[in-house]
Amino acid sequence: MTPTMDALVWMAPRVMQLERVAIPQPAAGEVLIAVGAVGICGSELSGYLGQSSIRVPPLVMGHEAAGRVVQAGDTPLADGTTVGVGQRVAFNPLIVCGTCDCCRRGQSNICRNRRLIGAHAPGAFAAYVAVPAGQCYPLRDGISDVAGSLTEPLACGVRAVRLAAPAERLLILGAGPIGLCCLVAARAAGIEQITITDIAEQRLAVARAWGATATINTREADLPAATETLAPGGFDAVIDAVGAAATRTQALQAAVPGGRAVFLGLHDEHTSIHANYLVRQEIAILGSFAYTAADFSRAFELISHEAIRATADWLEERPLAAGPESFEELLAGRAGATKIVLRV
Repeated sequence: MTPTMDALVWMAPRVMQLERVAIPQPAAGEVLIAVGAVGICGSELSGYLGQSSIRVPPLVMGHEAAGRVVQAGDTPLADGTTVGVGQRVAFNPLIVCGTCDCCRRGQSNICRNRRLIGAHAPGAFAAYVAVPAGQCYPLRDGISDVAGSLTEPLACGVRAVRLAAPAERLLILGAGPIGLCCLVAARAAGIEQITITDIAEQRLAVARAWGATATINTREADLPAATETLAPGGFDAVIDAVGAAATRTQALQAAVPGGRAVFLGLHDEHTSIHANYLVRQEIAILGSFAYTAADFSRAFELISHEAIRATADWLEERPLAAGPESFEELLAGRAGATKIVLRV
């Protein structure tokens, strides 16, 4: 009899259910991981709605995860160490070819042949997931599976901050999970003046606790006026961690002439840009997609040094079975926590 496991299976737009499915069989070079924690990513919300071109039902999503190796071969982990059964790991879910033109010039994050665990292969909203051993990073004692699962979103923040540099004055639009990860990455990069915006005071309070030098509640304050107060003439760089048409426009307007706007959020597919303003101010727009292996390694280093703590003021842990209701709460804006991580 084929061994089975519990998994959240996305069946159709807004239809996700807990089912018994076959435990994945790891291929050569892969390990089998018993999932301990897996976060819900904003990109999976659009997938859940049927708006993602790379996610096709039926599918087990889940790419922000950590757990324990229960089956291993001879392939070493990302740090070159030998894989051992029982080793706790976080993993990089973005699999790249390493040989295309993008990979060769150091932009493996936009590899022409990239594949994502949880989109192109079964993901971690399940009891077990199969992952290439070379994508796994060993977690030290004292770093929880929940903290390990935050490596992936933090890597997105590391990438965006890398593209925004150099900057003495940085503005981050949005204090959701990715915006907060950008804040952590920016502080680690030594950026001294970091301002972050949001419409939720609870999220801004977390940002202040994490070291933001200033916060702006854009529901209550005028962003251009606040920009002139905090960064006269504009910010050196702006990271839009929301991706709405309004925040993309705000990013351009808040940047200093000759500055940079890094578009990280993927909320709206299409946005009308004020092109003449862009030309006259020489604002550079940079897209930031996912992360390279170097970005992921840097994020893992920060996690290992407890740069992010999985505390109840911003993160809520729930059982895997609560996945469907968690997706609906996040979409409706009813979730009390900024981040929801499912425990398996």
